[in-house]
Amino acid sequence: MNALGRFLHGRAKRVVTVACAAVLLPGAVAYAVTESGSPGGPQSSFGPERARALVAEMTLDEKLSFVSGTTDPNSVGEAGFMPGVPRLQIPPLRITDGPAGVRIGKPATALPVPVALASSFNDGLAKQYGSVLGADARALGADVVLGPMMNAIRVPLGGRNFETFSEDPLVTSHIAAAEVSGIQSRGAMASVKHFAGNNQEQDRYSVDARIDDQALHEIELKPFKAAVDAGAASVLCSYNKVNGEQACGSSSLLTDILRQQLGFQGWVMSDWYATQSTDSLVKGLDQEMPDSKFLGRALKSALDSGTIPMSALDTAVTRIVTQMGRFGLLDSPPPARPAQDPAAGARVAQQVAEQGAVLLRNEGGTLPLSGAAGQNLALIGPTAKVPKVGGKGSSLVTPAHASSPLDTITARAGKGAQVSYSQGISEDYAALPAAQVSPQFPAAADGAITVAPKQVHQGTLDVPETGDYRFTADVTGPGVALLTVGGRAKAFIPGTPATLRVHLEAGKVPVTLGQLDGFANGDITTKLKWLTPTQAHQKFGEAVAAAKKAKTAVVFAYDDESEGIDRESLSLPDYQSELISAVADANPNTVVVLNTGSSVAMPWLGKTKAVLDMWYPGEQGAEATTRLLYGDVAPSGRLTQTFPMSVDQTPVGGKPEAYPGKDGTVQYSEGIQTGYRWYDKNGVRPLFPFGYGLTYTKFGYRDLTAAWRNGGLDVEFTLCNTGSAAGEEVPQVYLGASPDVKAPQATKALAGYQRVKLAAGASTRVKMHIDGAELTYWDTSTKSWRVGTGDRSVLVGPSAAVTPLSHSVRIS
Repeated sequence: MNALGRFLHGRAKRVVTVACAAVLLPGAVAYAVTESGSPGGPQSSFGPERARALVAEMTLDEKLSFVSGTTDPNSVGEAGFMPGVPRLQIPPLRITDGPAGVRIGKPATALPVPVALASSFNDGLAKQYGSVLGADARALGADVVLGPMMNAIRVPLGGRNFETFSEDPLVTSHIAAAEVSGIQSRGAMASVKHFAGNNQEQDRYSVDARIDDQALHEIELKPFKAAVDAGAASVLCSYNKVNGEQACGSSSLLTDILRQQLGFQGWVMSDWYATQSTDSLVKGLDQEMPDSKFLGRALKSALDSGTIPMSALDTAVTRIVTQMGRFGLLDSPPPARPAQDPAAGARVAQQVAEQGAVLLRNEGGTLPLSGAAGQNLALIGPTAKVPKVGGKGSSLVTPAHASSPLDTITARAGKGAQVSYSQGISEDYAALPAAQVSPQFPAAADGAITVAPKQVHQGTLDVPETGDYRFTADVTGPGVALLTVGGRAKAFIPGTPATLRVHLEAGKVPVTLGQLDGFANGDITTKLKWLTPTQAHQKFGEAVAAAKKAKTAVVFAYDDESEGIDRESLSLPDYQSELISAVADANPNTVVVLNTGSSVAMPWLGKTKAVLDMWYPGEQGAEATTRLLYGDVAPSGRLTQTFPMSVDQTPVGGKPEAYPGKDGTVQYSEGIQTGYRWYDKNGVRPLFPFGYGLTYTKFGYRDLTAAWRNGGLDVEFTLCNTGSAAGEEVPQVYLGASPDVKAPQATKALAGYQRVKLAAGASTRVKMHIDGAELTYWDTSTKSWRVGTGDRSVLVGPSAAVTPLSHSVRIS
C-alpha cells in the first residue's frame, strides 16, 4: 500500500467507542431497512380473466402486433411503440428510456444519475425520484419507463456503472424497489433491467456470463426479486448469455427463475434487438423490441406449422394486456395524463444531488468555504462553466434547464467577490483531416462521409504523437455510425453527443467507419472530428496562472461514461490529472469537484485539500454543488461502491477471463465475494471503502445490543454527534459469517442501514430490525434459501472498513 493508502487507513481507525465523546472520522454511515410496501401501481379490478377475454377477440395479426414492437409513426423520441387495437378500445403503448429522466425528445426533468441516488442511502428519496420519472413519462405521452437498471457494479471500468446503484445487493434491492414503487404510483409502468448478468458493456451483445448458482441468486437476482415484490409491471431481458443460454431466450432464467422462483406476473420485454430466436416465445419472452424479425412473420409461420402453439402467443399477449388493464389504460375513459411539473421535478433533482454527493477529503476544514477563501476563487475545468448533467447513451436526457456552476458560485460568493474561470482542458475539436487516413475515406467537400448499410470504410490513421485522443462524429440519417480506432469502438447516434476516447502510440493504427448492425435503415452521413494531446494541453497555462492569484482553486473534473463502451482505465480522461496536479502545485488550497460516474484514480489526492464527488448531478447540479461547497447544506452521501487504488486491486484485476473475458466467455470467478467482500477476504485496502463519506461534523458510536427475535435481528446502539454542527449519518449494520455453513460466505455482509439526522452535541438510540432473509444463503444442493445458524457477529459502523461496535448473537 502506498503512503496515501496508509494515511487513509490510519484515519479510518481513529474511533473511540467508550463514550459519546467518541470521535469518528467525519461522516458516519447509515440506512434503515424499510418495508417496500404493497406492490406499486394502481390497484385496478382488471385481471387476467378480462385480459384473456379481450385476447380471444383479437385476430392473429393483432396478437402479433403485441409481441413485436416497433417505432412510433408519430414519434417524438420514444424508445418503442405498440399500436394497440382501436376496435377493442386498446390504446397504443409508448415506451421511453428512463434511468435518470424521461428521454422522449422533449425537455424533461434531468435527475442525478442512479448511482448518486443510491449514494443518498435514502429509500424514501428513491420513491420520490421514481415519482418524478413516472409523472414526466405520463405527462409526455409515455406509458412504460425502461428502468431502473439493477445490475451489480462488478467491473470498475463498466461504462454504465453510473446507471445502476451499487456493488451491494441490499442497497440495490431497497433503492430499486422504492424507485419502482414511485414510478408506478404515478400510473406509469416500470420495466426493470437488465435480466440478467449485464455487468459490462464490452462485448455485451455476445458475451457469455458464467455465474455460479449461489452468486447468481445472492448477488444478481436479489434486486430483481425486490422489484418483483414491489409490483414491477415488466422486466427487460439483456443482450448477453448467462451460463450458455441467451438471456432473452432462456427458459431457466425467464420461466424457472423469474416466474416460478421470483413470482413475476408481468411481461418480459427484450432489450433492443436482443431477441435471437422465434422459440424465445415459449421460453418466457413476451415481446420483441423494437422489431418483428423473430416474433413477426417468422412466428406466424411457426404457428401455422404447429411448431409453436397458439397458447404461447395468447399467454404472452394476455400478460401485456393484464398490465395495461392493471394501470387503467383500458378504462373508459383512461386516466387523464397529468400536466408536467418542472418545479416539482427540480426540487427532487436538487435533493438527490445534495444527499447523494460524497465528500471524500476535507483537510483542515477547508470546506465549507468561508471568508476570503470563499470570495476569491479560481474555477477551472470545462464543467465549471458548461454543466455536466448526466451520462451518455440511453440515459441522456434533454433538461428543462441547467445552470452553470460558474454562475451559481459567483452569485453565492457575493458582491465584491473575485471569481475567475479558466477552461484548463481544451475542448476545441478540429475536423479530422482527410489526409490523416490512408486510404482516404470518400468525403464530400464539407467533409461528410456517406456510409451505406453493411458498408465499412477501412483505413490507417496516422497518429502524430503518443497520448490520449478524443474522436466525435456528427451523424445524420436513419442509422447509427460505428467508429473504431486502434481497436476501441464507439457508436454515434444522430443528435446524441458522444465521444470515443483512446490512448494511441505515435505511428499507424487501424480505423474503420461503418453502421451499427441492427440499426441501419438507409444511408447515413458522418463528419469526423478529433482532439489531439497537443490541442488538449493548450489551455493549461492560463489555468495555473489563475490558480496562483486566487485564495482557493476549485477544479471541476469529469469523465464521460456511456452505454456501449467501458472505460479504458480508472484515470480521468484528457490529462485532467495532470491539470489538477499542476493547479495544486500552484495553489495549496485546491478543491476538486468530481463530475464522474464511477470510481476514478486520484494520483493527485495528497496534494489537494478537499474532494467532493457530485457524480453526474442532473439539472440542479450547479445549485447543489454551490450549497455544499459553502455549507448551506452538509454533505451526507456515502459510497455504494469501493474505490480501488488501481484496477489490479479489484476482483477482476489481472484476470482477463474475469474481465473482459476470453473466447466470448467471462468467468465470475469471484463468486459471492463482490465489492467490499472481496477486499475483506483478500486483505486489500482500497482508496475509499464501501459506505465511506465525510461531512462537516463528527459522530461516535457506543452501547450496541442485538437480539434474535421472531426470525430476525433487533439491533440497537447509541449514535452521538460529537461535533459543532448538525449533520446526517448513515450507520451500517454488517453480519459476520455462520460457523455452520460450508458454502462460500462473506467475512461480513451489509444487512441494514439507516439515515440519521442529529443536531450538534445530540445523541439518539438507533433501532433497526434486520429481516431474517438477510441471514440466509442460497443452498445450491436444495435450490432454496437456508438460515445461517450459530454464533454470528453483528458489526456496526460508518463504512465497510470501520465497524467499531461488535456483538455476537446466537442464530437458531
